[in-house]
Parts: sequence; structure tokens; C-alpha cells
Amino acid sequence: MLLAFRMATSQRRKRVEPRKTPAQSRSTATVSAVLEAAARILERHGLEGYTTNAIAERAGVSIGSLYQYFPNKDAVTVALIERESAVLLAEVAAIDAELPRTPAEAECEGALRRMIGAAVAHQMRRPKLARLLDFEEARLPIRPRIERVADLVLALLVLILSRGKVVPAPEVEVAGLDVLAIVRGMVDAAGEREETDAVELERRVERAVFGYLGLRSQR
Repeated sequence: MLLAFRMATSQRRKRVEPRKTPAQSRSTATVSAVLEAAARILERHGLEGYTTNAIAERAGVSIGSLYQYFPNKDAVTVALIERESAVLLAEVAAIDAELPRTPAEAECEGALRRMIGAAVAHQMRRPKLARLLDFEEARLPIRPRIERVADLVLALLVLILSRGKVVPAPEVEVAGLDVLAIVRGMVDAAGEREETDAVELERRVERAVFGYLGLRSQR
């Protein structure tokens, strides 16, 4: 029974993997067009109008060209999730690279603000798309990929909190998990309510995070 379950899970994961990775500029352009077409269909029509035929037509490519790279629409969705996550991860990497090895408290607070801003921007950049992709993340067999993104964000949070001595060392990992939960919970809830004011959301999230950490928010 366990073996059958593992085989079924493996097969589900294979169905959301791309068939091949684009190696040339032309094929890269095709995949980019497919992903942007998928994003626009989700934003305009939601999941109801989301089919491979509709994606190919919107992208201006043949259905055969789409199937060269993606076996089905779920595979397109996974690639789209990864495309959107890459923007957030790039911002996290930039914050990490710019954080001094022995930052002052003010620099830690600045890094926390940037992380909050990145999380809010990730949700608000294309809010309807973000909400639908959140729904699809829960449905598709991609938990390890989602956890990898969360782990990278958590690692940077822990680094910021530990280097800045914002919380005592024994509590730093729990504090990082709590901050991540606060940010994710508030941002996701704002998305579900279809909020569009990124500045106001950043202000509220910052107040919650800084209040939890015992820091003074400047907003």
C-alpha cells in the first residue's frame, strides 16, 4: 500500500514537471509568452477559462509548441508559480547580500522593513494572480518547492534577528518562525480581502512585526 502511494505521488509530481527546459533564445521567448499568457488568463477569467488551448491561443503559439515544453496546464501553473516566486527570492538574496556581517540595530530594522515590503509587493504586484496561485499551491503536489522558498526566507529572518541581537540567541529561530507566520498570515488575509493599498498593508504588517519584536516602528 505504501509503495503504491509513493508511486502515485511520484507520477503526480512528474505530471507537473516541464517536458524540457528552453535552451535557445527563441524557445525561451516561447516559454515566456506561454507563462505570461497563462497569467493574463487567470487574471481575466480565473480558473474556469484556464485551458491549454486558451493559453496557446493567447500566447500566439500552436498547441503543439506548448506541449513541447509542458505536458498539461498544471505544469504551466507550476512554472508560473516558480516565475513569481523568483521575484521574491531575488529580493531576499539582495537583502542578504547587502546585510553587514555585524549590523547595527537600525540596519536590522531596515532589513526587516525591506523583507516586509518584498512580501507585500509579491502579493500586491498582481493581486488576483497571486490569490489564484496561492490556491493552486495548496492543490498541486509541490510542497517541497514551497517549503524551499519559506526556508530561504526564514533563514534570512533568523540571520537578521541573530546578527542584530534583536532577540536572545536561544529564541531566535522561534522568533523567526513567528515573524514569518505574522507576515504570511496578514499578507494572505489582505489578498483574500482583495486589498490593493500596498503602503497601508506594509504599515500594518510592520507594526505587528515590530510590536512582536519589541522594536519601535517608524510608521
